[in-house]
Amino acid sequence: MEDLKIKLKQQIIDSLNLQGMKPEDIDDNASLFGDGLGLDSIDSLELMVLLERSYGIKIEDAREGRKILTSVQTMAEYIQQHSKI
Repeated sequence: MEDLKIKLKQQIIDSLNLQGMKPEDIDDNASLFGDGLGLDSIDSLELMVLLERSYGIKIEDAREGRKILTSVQTMAEYIQQHSKI
């Protein structure tokens, strides 16, 4: 799972164009939104596209999406359980 988390962090950095940030700058359990990484609702849409394109995961329910996109850890766990790729 560690390799998946590092890959996911790099994908987040690349897809959201977080310049100057490295995967090791993102804590696995830190919130991606608000006081954590500071992402917003537009970023959440980008992350949902990332999950669909990279892992074949389509999030239909906004409440479920909020739980999945809480942190890198929650995203990685969901990918491991539901990835179609």
